[in-house]
Amino acid sequence: MSTFGVIISGRPILTDAQVVSPTQLAYQIPAQPSFSHIVVFLLPGAALPDGTAAAVYAQLPGRSEFSLLGAIANEKPSAIFKVRSAGAGAGGDAMVNEGASAALALGISLEPAAQVAAALEQKSALEASTGAGAAAGTMVVHGQGQAHVDQKVLAQRIIKNCYDFLTSWGSGDTVPLKAFQAWWTKFEGKIARDPGFLERSDGG
Repeated sequence: MSTFGVIISGRPILTDAQVVSPTQLAYQIPAQPSFSHIVVFLLPGAALPDGTAAAVYAQLPGRSEFSLLGAIANEKPSAIFKVRSAGAGAGGDAMVNEGASAALALGISLEPAAQVAAALEQKSALEASTGAGAAAGTMVVHGQGQAHVDQKVLAQRIIKNCYDFLTSWGSGDTVPLKAFQAWWTKFEGKIARDPGFLERSDGG
């Protein structure tokens, strides 16, 4: 049974990952069409073992190193990550396309929660001390301080929107994949019509 879902705007939801090890999964995400956000979330009914968190890493096309984007856990079951190439320039939020065959590698690693928290703290401290992000790293997670809180709230509202829609399919623990796809189509249409609806307090 799948544990995680990955969403990139305009594409089908990804739930099938390559199993790298008992605690590691990987997704190969084509770089075209270009994109700037990745949503990672726990699927309904899925839970991580106590005391663990799922660290999320990414490797840009043409790069050898992986960057820690953030993490999700039972108490924070979703997150939105904004990614872009370090060389994209001040105005470039979208990933740089490096050929039709290029792909971003997204890795999810189940690790002790304390270890993940320490890694995230180190990452935040490094970015704060260097003013980093775009200039120093291959990949950027936008959102520290209040901005981070805002992204967390947005992620929670996306998942709530999804949950409310899926529960309309009836009771029970099993939800067909076509229900996710139907939700995403409706959700994307609503964003196109009203881009700011998630920023309002009710998220509706």
